[in-house]
Amino acid sequence: MEKSAVFNNKLLPYLLLIPQLIITFVFFYWPASQAVWQSFKREDAFGLASEFVGLENYEALFAQPEYYKAMLTTAVFSTLVALLSLSIALLFATQADKNLKAAPAFKTLLIWPYAVAPAIAGVLWIFMFHPSLGTLARPLRAFGFDWNPLLNGNHAMALVVMAAVWKQISYNFLFFLAGLQAIPKSVLEAAAIDGSGPLRRFWTIVFPLLSPTMFFLLVVNVVYVFFDTFGIIDAVTGGGPAGATTTMVYKVYADGRLGGDLGGSAAQSVVLMVIVIALTAVQFRYVERKVQY
Repeated sequence: MEKSAVFNNKLLPYLLLIPQLIITFVFFYWPASQAVWQSFKREDAFGLASEFVGLENYEALFAQPEYYKAMLTTAVFSTLVALLSLSIALLFATQADKNLKAAPAFKTLLIWPYAVAPAIAGVLWIFMFHPSLGTLARPLRAFGFDWNPLLNGNHAMALVVMAAVWKQISYNFLFFLAGLQAIPKSVLEAAAIDGSGPLRRFWTIVFPLLSPTMFFLLVVNVVYVFFDTFGIIDAVTGGGPAGATTTMVYKVYADGRLGGDLGGSAAQSVVLMVIVIALTAVQFRYVERKVQY
């Protein structure tokens, strides 16, 4: 019988936590606190002079129609990316979990996009769907479809959604595949012997057992859509045309870095942080109830 390791030093657990706590404080809590404080000030474009203005930045922010448009764009974009990336990844994972000869190569090809940076992924998709030079845009024009994401807002939204979904499928696929492989095969075999078909086995056995993985990926995908898709939007559309793909995180960059409104940009980042925290809390409060552990 193996003996468990016992550490008599009571300070050791805290010493092991200190590096992670320092990293969290330096790269999250300190910048977040600075953003909150900066949102109450008016600064020049270079950040050299500042003036405390209270809630004026927030009042000016919520008086902008463009900000509500960015909220709506973010809601549509995040919903499409989360649903498509999760559903497609689950479909691929169920196929890769089968005993196929080409399964290892199939899995490798699906994992590759995860190693691509968001900005690079955006460049790849704009190369394929550029209205003049894109390799896949020319066939669309040949079939009479007037594809032009540079001028058409719906086309631009479709392009950034496809790029963001393609980038996130690999991450979701890895966790779905791991969850599927953790399901006991004996349970599925018993259901098959009882006469359950493939679809019935999936919805009554596989999908409920995947609910913890699904819940985790739902939270991760919401954070991904709100923050990590900035590079894709910046590389593909730059928030255009006419603000059709300007999400909340891109508007923070556009108003702060390009527009020089540092106080207003900080207020937007605080609102965005509050929205993401609220969505995560709602998911843990209500969605987790349906998770079967």
